[in-house]
Amino acid sequence: MRRATSSASSRISARCGGRLSTVGRAQRRASVTRLDDAIGTLLGTPDAWITTRAERPRADVISPLDGSTVSSYPICEPEDVRHALGLARRAQASWSATPPRERAAVLARLARHIWDWEKELLDLIQGENGKVRSHAFEELSDVATTASHYAKHAPRLLGPERVPGAVPLLSRTTVHHHPVGIVAVISPWNYPLTLAISDAVAALAAGNAVVVKPDSNAVLCALAAKALLERAGLPADLFQVVPGPGSVLGPPLIEGSDYLMFTGSSATGRILAKQAGEQLIGFSAELGGKNPLIVLADAPMRRAVKGAVKAVISNSGQLCISTERIYIEETVWDRFVPAFVRAMRNVRVGADYAWATDMGPLISADQLAVVTEHVEDARAKGATVLAGGQALPHIAPHAYAPTVLTDVTDNMIVARSETFGPVVSLYRVRDAEDAIARANDSEYGLKASIWTKPSRGQKLGARLEAGIVSVNDGYVVAWGSMHAPMGGMKASGIGRRHGEQGLLKYTEPQTVATSLIHPIQAPPLVGERAWARVMKAFVRR
Repeated sequence: MRRATSSASSRISARCGGRLSTVGRAQRRASVTRLDDAIGTLLGTPDAWITTRAERPRADVISPLDGSTVSSYPICEPEDVRHALGLARRAQASWSATPPRERAAVLARLARHIWDWEKELLDLIQGENGKVRSHAFEELSDVATTASHYAKHAPRLLGPERVPGAVPLLSRTTVHHHPVGIVAVISPWNYPLTLAISDAVAALAAGNAVVVKPDSNAVLCALAAKALLERAGLPADLFQVVPGPGSVLGPPLIEGSDYLMFTGSSATGRILAKQAGEQLIGFSAELGGKNPLIVLADAPMRRAVKGAVKAVISNSGQLCISTERIYIEETVWDRFVPAFVRAMRNVRVGADYAWATDMGPLISADQLAVVTEHVEDARAKGATVLAGGQALPHIAPHAYAPTVLTDVTDNMIVARSETFGPVVSLYRVRDAEDAIARANDSEYGLKASIWTKPSRGQKLGARLEAGIVSVNDGYVVAWGSMHAPMGGMKASGIGRRHGEQGLLKYTEPQTVATSLIHPIQAPPLVGERAWARVMKAFVRR
């Protein structure tokens, strides 16, 4: 295992207003080994969890906290993907025959293991992704909650279901749910553990094998997912991880799978949807968003300010359901905006393992370049920067200040393109009707948030063109609703995760219908015309 060459925690944490505090040397020295310890405890050697056919070139794992190299892994090739698929296919044959309750027991143990290794997993997520500890804890909670949910409900949902037959009393119809076979999961870097394992949990519960191709910035967390699943009792070959470039590994992965689950950009989603369509396999995707938040005159204002800040800065804005647009009713503009701007300026940005830090750095230089381009383009075209608007290299190589813009117009990149960073644009609106119309004026439709009286929010929320809507909450209340489907409308996705749909999409429904007394056709001595009259009378009832 390669030890980090510099501290895996931050050297500085700061408030955006400029107050700095240097982390003590003793704390820095102690944190140098945290990520190595987490890797050693969870994985031992990362290579042991990757199936390759031969020695492969290696890629380094770079921590966004300070830019240090913390580990490395072999880069898979198409041959390795095909080998992993073959192993998974063989393992799936016996797994599909395992009773759903036994499969569910593995998921229940997984949920317990998440909390058994809480500290190590939090350190690993932070070290590989850069998010702060509270946001890493949300990720851990999501994995444990998802596993527990399907452990409890999957056996019932997957059981044979009696439905009304074609002719009452004369027929019986049962629906069975068979696993599709191999589910390919192409997961992103922003929630490296959740998005490598939560979709897989549902697929495994349904009796499938899973092959994950994680983003190259999130390989260690995907390997930790495999390690935890096997410790929970999952057969070794049933969950495979194949790291490497998507352009190289994607085609053989899709060709050898029976279903594709993808989380990422809408542009890549369209490409993968076409490839899945050519293979005639199922496809589900959560894609991009330009998520709106609406603040109406009757909103609980203090809660709205606090909730809006969380919705913007969570995971440094690198959350598919982060807020990037806020529409404020003009009668409360002067109340909400100053309070919101103050709160954004007071966000504690750092690159450390402390619970008190509010926001961490961006994942990479590429993401920092995107955020910088969006803000500078807006500034050059006349937008007003009310807070932030600059990189924070003294905190971490890719840190960026929480940023608030106003006077944003449609000719600016930030107006309609997904920024995926801690940047939000504020817009004044006349009333609720104006807010809803402007919120819906987007090619995206993933998540929306509305702040008003609860009963009014329910009614207005149903009019928003978004797959999930939170009333008087930034995103957690909808994200955490495990019984309800989650996904996007318009260019924000296809299919759903969570709830019944998030499980049953990984199955092939089969109808078995039985005629109990006589085939449903004209009986002897009854002509077709007379039989047609009988059937017409029956159908019209």
